[in-house]
Amino acid sequence: MAFQSDRPIILGIVGDSAAGKTTLASGIANILGPERVVIICTDDYHSCDRAERADKGISALNPQCNYIDILEQHTHLLRSGQPILKPTYNHDDGTLERPVYVEPREFIIFEGLLGYSSRTMRDAYDVKVYLEPNEDLRKKWRIRRDCMERGYQEDDVIRSLEKRVDDSIEFIEPQRTFADMVVSFYPPEGRSGETGAHLNVRHSLRPTLPHPDLTPIIEAGAKKGLRLELSRDVDGKPVDVLDIDGNVDVKRAQAMEDLLWNLVPEAQHMRDNVGTFRDETNHQSISHPLALSQLLITYHIVKAALGHHAI
Repeated sequence: MAFQSDRPIILGIVGDSAAGKTTLASGIANILGPERVVIICTDDYHSCDRAERADKGISALNPQCNYIDILEQHTHLLRSGQPILKPTYNHDDGTLERPVYVEPREFIIFEGLLGYSSRTMRDAYDVKVYLEPNEDLRKKWRIRRDCMERGYQEDDVIRSLEKRVDDSIEFIEPQRTFADMVVSFYPPEGRSGETGAHLNVRHSLRPTLPHPDLTPIIEAGAKKGLRLELSRDVDGKPVDVLDIDGNVDVKRAQAMEDLLWNLVPEAQHMRDNVGTFRDETNHQSISHPLALSQLLITYHIVKAALGHHAI
């Protein structure tokens, strides 16, 4: 890729807990080349450990429980090509650990709960994505993740979800309005138990970025799993809505992925591991809607690197 920008290109991914941020970020990093990407979890900037939050009766979703000012500083330091000493939060046991020295690379991904909570941070991003999965689906993902990876009991996870409802509404959901793309995974009709490879996905594409001409892709996918229409977002503003069917057949999905790859020929050598994720049995699986989502976002990152829509 003929990198034209004189600074790192920054992608923001924001969403509630267990919305799929880490899966999306790691997949995009695999496309771009892991050696060229730094992923910063904004949740590392918690100012209180888990025990302190419990004592104070405050959740990690509250900006008051995070070093937002330091996160702002670090965002702009990395954007200007300078290293940072990043704090570290251990999600497994809820403790704060030693900071880590981080140098910028060509691409930086900030993913976490509060990445758009201040204008200073929002102004640093080239591309902003908000993840908004179906709420029942997110709860299932959260229970599975916390029980399998973090040692929680299911009842504890459910109680935590219930306690965080108000904070999600107050602190997380308002950030949606600042995104260039809102990505929403949801189960197909009549298959409410689906949580993985065959989920549908809806992209709300706002005019804050010059989105690619998807006509060839839509024509290839007509009546085969893709729909594009002009709609109104929840705030009443017009958006293009792209729906990708989770049951699209493999050959058709691969053909559509080929068309998307043709939009980013600079990244043709980075095609491995697109759309991979860990399923409910903790085995690696492939989701074509996830792959297409990763490719659409990567398109904007690549074009920003080439100077096509610099901010």
